[in-house]
Amino acid sequence: MMMAANLSWATTATALVAAVTISKAFKFVSGLKAVDYLPGLWVPFQPLSLLGVLAPERSWNPGVIFVWTWRHTRNIYRRFGSDTVSVIPFFSGAPSIYTRSMDVTKQVVTVGHKTGAFGKTDDMGRAFLFWGPSIVVASSQDQWRKHRRIAGPAFNNDTYQLVWNATQKVYSDMIDCEGWVEKGTTNVPRIQSLTTKFTLLIIATCGFGLPFSWGEPPSHDGQMSIQQCMEIITLRNTFAIAAPKWAWKLPLPWVRQTRQAFDTMRAFMNSHVQARREAINSSADDDTSKDILSLFVRASENDEGKRRLDDKELIGNIFALLFAGHETTSHSLAATLGFLSLHPSLQDEIVEQVHEVTKGRNNGEITFDDYSRLDKALAAFYEGIRMFPSGVYLIREAKQDTALNLSGIDEEPKMLPVKKGTSVVVDMIGVHYNPRYFPDPEEFKPARWYANSTSNAYIVDGEDHTGFSIGPRSCLGKRFATTEAVCFLVLLLRDWRVEPLLSVNVSTGERETKEEWRERVMQAKMTLTMGVRDVPLTFTKRV
Repeated sequence: MMMAANLSWATTATALVAAVTISKAFKFVSGLKAVDYLPGLWVPFQPLSLLGVLAPERSWNPGVIFVWTWRHTRNIYRRFGSDTVSVIPFFSGAPSIYTRSMDVTKQVVTVGHKTGAFGKTDDMGRAFLFWGPSIVVASSQDQWRKHRRIAGPAFNNDTYQLVWNATQKVYSDMIDCEGWVEKGTTNVPRIQSLTTKFTLLIIATCGFGLPFSWGEPPSHDGQMSIQQCMEIITLRNTFAIAAPKWAWKLPLPWVRQTRQAFDTMRAFMNSHVQARREAINSSADDDTSKDILSLFVRASENDEGKRRLDDKELIGNIFALLFAGHETTSHSLAATLGFLSLHPSLQDEIVEQVHEVTKGRNNGEITFDDYSRLDKALAAFYEGIRMFPSGVYLIREAKQDTALNLSGIDEEPKMLPVKKGTSVVVDMIGVHYNPRYFPDPEEFKPARWYANSTSNAYIVDGEDHTGFSIGPRSCLGKRFATTEAVCFLVLLLRDWRVEPLLSVNVSTGERETKEEWRERVMQAKMTLTMGVRDVPLTFTKRV
């Protein structure tokens, strides 16, 4: 009797395994057909799926940023001899097409947006949708236009003037509060500790109109600081997206801390939205507040009917603004300063341009009107973004059966049929390190972005294909970020030389070389966006 039962269980288990195997085989073949058998990777999990993110990075599981970690060793584009390849999972996830071709990117992101052939997926903005609908995650064109109508007018020259002035003030506060004035040389073990706080204060001032200083970072009712909240939210976004409601009540310290961070952030945004709305509706608002939250709320209240944003939509847009204006700019500034520390001559070029622009001024003041003439600082920032794009992927889903032209310029059309529902992943690391567009892609060369550059007109004409995305849905906050970055960089480099903080081998006493420092430090790490590892720098006062 026992033997019969064991045989029955064995038969059942064998049948289940066979059924699952056959099901996955059909899934795999279906995935191959969806991309018309385009050569590429065969993996168990789609790298951007939950299992692909959670499973350890191995040769069989590439990981979320394999386009960075494999770019030298197992570069998928070199391996398959094409700038557009497939990634077919046979266990979990949907088939997808990865591309580092700007021609294909334009077909998907720009033309596809206009024709409706491609659009954003619901999944790609889940981390932001957690807070509410926003311009970042709007999947339909109607939704995007609704949010764009409210958000667009907030980004104007008055806002950028406000950003410039706030950057000057926060820079001065930083130097005073960090005690740099009394020091000739300052070591900063992790420059992100400064850039993160700096960008948060700018967005708190210009985004929310809050009068915070370096010594008084923003918080809500004296609880966890907003900077602490943002750091926790960034690190634990996967838990927030995937965890069921009951998991938030687990009696674990890190779960309680996560819940506090999310609750504090939501309360912070809610309170300011309500306060601003009440002021506007009670006529207490004098229509002179230029911070972005005031402009958002005022524009929404002045709109009518379905075009008005509700509280969830306002908070969704505010979080997108807060996050994009804080974390991504912080990452990019850290990367830019890391690379500049390796190139003293590039620092000197920026400083020389600053002196040229301010020549004849008694106090050497740098004003917002100088922005367009400080293109060397802007170029360095663009190059930092190119080498460490915060937005690694632009993901679009085929909304109908369509086709992509994979041929190069002046070549016969090579059409790839794409089934409805197939994702096309624009690999921005692949684009930014593609020698077709960026000669010597591993080298930090800001000159490739100069307005008068003739080395590659394609780049100059299409500079939006940096970390600010491309096409009609490119980042609204681009000028906000570049204004802040240019002002910060020219002030900092005018006053301080920056060098790598080299480590010393405890056993031998030998100091690492700059080449070794770059290999160790200037590597990517991934949270909600991609950034550079902790960057240790030394600042020496210019005389």
